[in-house]
Amino acid sequence: MYTQALSTERPAPASAVEDPALLARFQARIDAEERIEPMDWMPKAYRQTLIRQISQHAHSEIIGMQPEGNWLTRAPSLKRKLQLLAKIQDEGGHGLYLYSAAETLGVSREELVGQLLSGKAKYSSIFNYPTLSWADIGAIGWLVDGAAIMNQIPLCRCSYGPYARAMILICKEESFHQRQGYEIMMTLAKGTPKQKAMAQDALNRWWWPSVMMFGPSDKDSVHSDQAMRWKIKRFTNDALRQKFVDATVPQAHYLGLTIPDPDLTYDEASKHWITGPIDWDEFWRVVKGEGPCNKQRLETRRKVHDDGAWVREAAEAFAAKRRKAKRAAAA
Repeated sequence: MYTQALSTERPAPASAVEDPALLARFQARIDAEERIEPMDWMPKAYRQTLIRQISQHAHSEIIGMQPEGNWLTRAPSLKRKLQLLAKIQDEGGHGLYLYSAAETLGVSREELVGQLLSGKAKYSSIFNYPTLSWADIGAIGWLVDGAAIMNQIPLCRCSYGPYARAMILICKEESFHQRQGYEIMMTLAKGTPKQKAMAQDALNRWWWPSVMMFGPSDKDSVHSDQAMRWKIKRFTNDALRQKFVDATVPQAHYLGLTIPDPDLTYDEASKHWITGPIDWDEFWRVVKGEGPCNKQRLETRRKVHDDGAWVREAAEAFAAKRRKAKRAAAA
């Protein structure tokens, strides 16, 4: 959900430092829809692009557990609590899959986690907004996970094998999360006037951040062109955003809810829903650390990491003990 480029730094072109013949053969494999595997030769820029994108995706899954965890003890029923707990566990698993995929590119998990905790690495801006009511959990499932699916299904055909394979399972689970969120919103929308008002309020607050989740417009996207040539991405930010809007607006109408965009119109010629102007100033403000919950999210993550140090130390000690025993047995 969460893999659109946020960095504003332009990477050096791979051709400036690498053998043109190797680059040509590599691109020929990409054009032929061959999968690139960890032991295959790849341009340095391809490797770095994947590390940045996969690690950002992993960080987003881990940070994304927080806004939903805020409602875990306050879910309105035992059934809802169990569903939310299962979803949060899924997201933790997604982060682990993705860190493992990134490790195949020669970067350690410790390094990636360190970049997140230091604030150097980015994660999806959507998780820097607060969850103020139970309806927000429905809106996150419906809108945020819905946007994730639009972005992630094409990643199942990513040119890098480990990432593509990880995305197959992740997309199955994200699809379930989206349906679960929509069911929560439907229950509220068909409930009392107060419950429907809660659903509308959540939609009002999560709509634009969800639309912005796909990253900056194509004209401002630093990495998209190269990622498309390498078939890491299959669609541009704006194309994915349009697919999301076209799918989601009719869903809101079915719920009897109003999209918070007075300029939203349906274009008969293109058969697309056209949104009003997006507030990109807000997007970049949140990306740069000035959102409602940026500081809180990282402080919470750092505290959890520090509190869990004893678990990592115990696991490392146990692994060292097993290695020592194996060496003794082999001798």
